[in-house]
Amino acid sequence: MKICVAQTRPAKGDVEANLYSHEKFIEMAVSVGTNLIVFPELSITGYEPGLVKELATTQDDIRFEMFQRSADADRITIGIGVPILADNGIQIGQVYFQPGKPREIYSKIFLHSSEEEYFIRGDRYTNLHIDDANIAPAICYELSVVEHAKRAAKSGADIYAVSVVENNIEKAIKRLTNVATDYSMTVMMANAVGKTGVYECPGKSSIWSNKGRLVAQLDDSHEGILVFDANTGGITKKEIES
Repeated sequence: MKICVAQTRPAKGDVEANLYSHEKFIEMAVSVGTNLIVFPELSITGYEPGLVKELATTQDDIRFEMFQRSADADRITIGIGVPILADNGIQIGQVYFQPGKPREIYSKIFLHSSEEEYFIRGDRYTNLHIDDANIAPAICYELSVVEHAKRAAKSGADIYAVSVVENNIEKAIKRLTNVATDYSMTVMMANAVGKTGVYECPGKSSIWSNKGRLVAQLDDSHEGILVFDANTGGITKKEIES
């Protein structure tokens, strides 16, 4: 199985531009036979809490049909970051498109205190299944919550798929190294690069083996994809010049 993190430079509040960008990264991932690609937190809009009331949408947004078509045609699972309209507020969501299946959504359960003015918590965990692999999604601040990774391991997850907008990247890397080591899970982290919201993100999207070894990492300035073949240990990097 090949897993992939996409490192993107989101356009502030510009859904159409970000959709186009996502399409390019998915094409790159498909070209090397990737089974799963995960994008950073709120990748479709950028991390812009002040704009979420006008940008929030649903998992059934017709603009997302392109992702379902790609999932079906190319046999790839795609996870994008979206502010999601819920019954009593807006959630930080990750929408997953899987071949021949209904869309799945995971909404961030553990919010940072700075997010509570704009978002409400998700209320359920989600596990995805690709062939024999069990994938547990996580979103940004949740990587700091011990309970979250522990629950993922107890659910039988082989892969911990973390989408972030993270400026304190070294702290995140240290924490996820420990998660991979302590729970014997392959860990993948997709971070943004450049400024989004109040954060200047230094990229370094990474993948760890289930032994806790950092197997590969993107740099701190380029958009691109990082692919890890869990069967052979092979690595593919494709970076885009700005």
